[in-house]
Amino acid sequence: MYLKHIVESQQFTLPILKELFDRADQMNKVLARGGTRDYDRKIMSTLFYQPSTRTRFSFESAMLRLGGNVLSTEQADAFSSEIKGEMLEDTIRIIGNYCDVIVLRHHEEGGAKRAAAVSSVPIINAGDGAGGQHPTQALLEMYTIYDECKTLNGLSVAFIGQLDDGRTVRSLAYLLSKFERVKLYFIAPDEMQIKPDILDHLEENGIAYQLSSSMEDIVNKVDVVYQTRISEERSAGTDIDPSIYYLDTNVLQKMKYNSIIMHPMPKSIEISSAVDSDPRAAYFRQSANGICVRMALLSMIFEKD
Repeated sequence: MYLKHIVESQQFTLPILKELFDRADQMNKVLARGGTRDYDRKIMSTLFYQPSTRTRFSFESAMLRLGGNVLSTEQADAFSSEIKGEMLEDTIRIIGNYCDVIVLRHHEEGGAKRAAAVSSVPIINAGDGAGGQHPTQALLEMYTIYDECKTLNGLSVAFIGQLDDGRTVRSLAYLLSKFERVKLYFIAPDEMQIKPDILDHLEENGIAYQLSSSMEDIVNKVDVVYQTRISEERSAGTDIDPSIYYLDTNVLQKMKYNSIIMHPMPKSIEISSAVDSDPRAAYFRQSANGICVRMALLSMIFEKD
């Protein structure tokens, strides 16, 4: 199946997800033998207006493992013509002449859609704004959940932390809504709770959900604990106590023995380092899956019908 742009999670149907997962399995085998030269004439541009290490390196590694080439800038807000007032649309039109695909992280919500509307080459959204989306992160997380839990139907997932502007949480919620008998728990301070547009989408698709400000009575009943951080900037000067959302060995004791813990990374004090050695801690495996999933996505973009 051919993909033109990857802008939001909603565009992924169940058949496309199945194709993606099958290709990711194949790419794991390609990785095991060091890569391929199948796309040695392809060039990928990574245009990042916000700092990133994992997402940018993951995409660049994926492209290099496919045999392709990379043009990269990490702080385009400081080093691109944006500082001279150039519009994103003009930048995209020009960079599209230099490459076959653009991986874009933009500081404005909707930046990827704006880029896709004018681009002559495929655009991949690598995160847009606070409260936007990060679809490829959600796709690698879906692949990880499937690999770890062996199913995507009937799962219960708890999202914990600063959820209102969590683009990874938003993207993953959209994807999970495509499966049967899923239940989602959103655990956050009231000021940081998931936005109503996600809840409206879940209701429209018949997905059960629950809002809570405490994880005390929830972590023992879910299959996936998806932890995110609460930034000091958001909690400073408020009555919010971030420590009640931290995951430590006491929380581990309450969790199901076969559940998994995920995190979009980078993690900080919201997960104790003592949790890292627990077999349920899947976040490093989750991060590693980013390469094969992004290799699969790039191959789907390059292989036109």
